[in-house]
Amino acid sequence: MTKAKTYHHGNLKEALIASGLDILAETGLAGLSLRNCAERAGVSHTAPKNHFGNLAGLLSAIAARGYQELGVYMQRNLREGASRTERRNAAFEGYVAFAVANPALYELMFARDKTNKNDPELQAQVGASFLVLRDAAEGLDWDKSDQPGAGLRAQMMLWSLVHGFAQLSVSGKFDKESMRHLGILDVMPDFPYRG
Repeated sequence: MTKAKTYHHGNLKEALIASGLDILAETGLAGLSLRNCAERAGVSHTAPKNHFGNLAGLLSAIAARGYQELGVYMQRNLREGASRTERRNAAFEGYVAFAVANPALYELMFARDKTNKNDPELQAQVGASFLVLRDAAEGLDWDKSDQPGAGLRAQMMLWSLVHGFAQLSVSGKFDKESMRHLGILDVMPDFPYRG
């Protein structure tokens, strides 16, 4: 069975997402188009519109896959019964590792006006991946612990810290000899947890 015939048996959507991921990895966001994905998948240039409607629909599906993979990265190498500190550290190291390994996909995931923010699958994957960060913030003992909305403040602070570190790493700002050996855990405050 040829590649194109396989896609017509229900795999076209997956093939187009896989093509988009490959194009992102090879040429970055600028090289990603419905036409390029269709060519790579071996189908007509109009075929992606049947599944995604437009480029934003395809980019939303690709970004959703990115968030799914980010969630995997943030929980890999965790042992059963890991402490909250161990889970936080794994999440932070995984977040940065994902960004560094997938810079174009990471860029798409946080790009403004590239995806359909209300896409249900994208929203579900964003929510699932950020449950990991919410877990890392729960019960954090820091100077804002007793203020209203302490949990939300902790989530925002931790996300800002790890996202900023990841963004600076991806953009090469930490690629100086004096910084290259330092990871996120080397610069992150070691906040304890209550209870």
